[in-house]
Amino acid sequence: MLAVTGAEALYADMGHFGRRAITRGWLFLVLPACVLSYMGQGALILDDPDNISSPFFLLVPDWGRWPMVLLATAATVIASQAVITGAYSVASQAAQLGYLPRLRIAHTSESTIGQIYVPWINWLLMVSVLTLVFAFRSSAELAYAFGMAVTGTITITTLLFLYVARAKWGTPTWLIAIGGGLLLCVDLLFVAANMTKLVHGAWLPLLIGLTAFTVMTTWQRGRELVTEQRARAEGSLTEFVDDLRSGEAVARQVPGTAVFLNRGKETAPLAMRANVEHNHVRHEQVVILSIKTEPVPRMPVEQRIVVDDLGYTDDGIVHVTARFGYMETPDVPGTLALLDPAETEGPLQLDQASYFLSKIELRRGKAPTMAPWRKRLFIATSYITADAAEYFSLPRDRTVIMGSQIEV
Repeated sequence: MLAVTGAEALYADMGHFGRRAITRGWLFLVLPACVLSYMGQGALILDDPDNISSPFFLLVPDWGRWPMVLLATAATVIASQAVITGAYSVASQAAQLGYLPRLRIAHTSESTIGQIYVPWINWLLMVSVLTLVFAFRSSAELAYAFGMAVTGTITITTLLFLYVARAKWGTPTWLIAIGGGLLLCVDLLFVAANMTKLVHGAWLPLLIGLTAFTVMTTWQRGRELVTEQRARAEGSLTEFVDDLRSGEAVARQVPGTAVFLNRGKETAPLAMRANVEHNHVRHEQVVILSIKTEPVPRMPVEQRIVVDDLGYTDDGIVHVTARFGYMETPDVPGTLALLDPAETEGPLQLDQASYFLSKIELRRGKAPTMAPWRKRLFIATSYITADAAEYFSLPRDRTVIMGSQIEV
């Protein structure tokens, strides 16, 4: 499953001609080769049922068996790299879309943006592989798990295809019901056949999928709860700016540029509010920056930035929305460098700007917002969150972190 996802991520990174070449390769090379291989193995088993033990290798003549073993070993190495790439890609995209906490992502290539390394996922894969090796001890024991993973992936892919066909392409419902029904009948027959081997290993991919689904939905739900409580604590950004303008919020203006990272422009950043209410200061130029992840691989540069003066063109406070695709890593200083001084009420002093982050400490509360075990899971998952300054490429020596507590 992860290998397929990794291939899809690489496919999305390619240009138009690259995708066409890959598609033709799959259609005219991979598909015929797979069909011939599977039909040949089936014919071999029908000729002699004893060949069912290893039809792939027994299909090869005796003189070519060792070269085939070496070729299969090389293919296994390549497949393992695809699994690792797929795991990195899935984790990165899930974090961008809000289904996982921010993970530390290291880019290992200056020319290929999709070539990444995620340390936490790498260690998780190592522990998982070692657990499988010691638990099942042979590839034959994993056959039923592999069958369930493949048939489950095929079924999920069919459902997603039918959804896209209806929601995006506008395919008539009757056509989807007939065509999708036939496809799903075949897929579900394979799934049902594998369910008979549930206790023999088919439970493994179901357990992995259920665990990943539970973690992701728990994180998404907990994130919604934290966002609601933060919104109440932060208050309206428009009213806060109005208070600064009218003088109700007393704050001495100091020279320099301050960049406050925030979730949107509806609420005031906690760090900015604390700076005004407790330190009674505000910077001459204030940029409230919101990072928004769009459901596309990459955003064009000309559509990346949206600037809002928040109702006043002479107070030095602007809100900037920076939009990124789910396959991109946000670079805050690089994004701010794209701003036009005319839109920010003067040039920003980015080489000396101070960056402010609001750090939230989560605590388990008594409110019945989630089941107690899901609260523990959400808080435990939050500990793997990558450092925000590193994630957003902020300069360490000019980043200020201000904390607060929230109960879930």
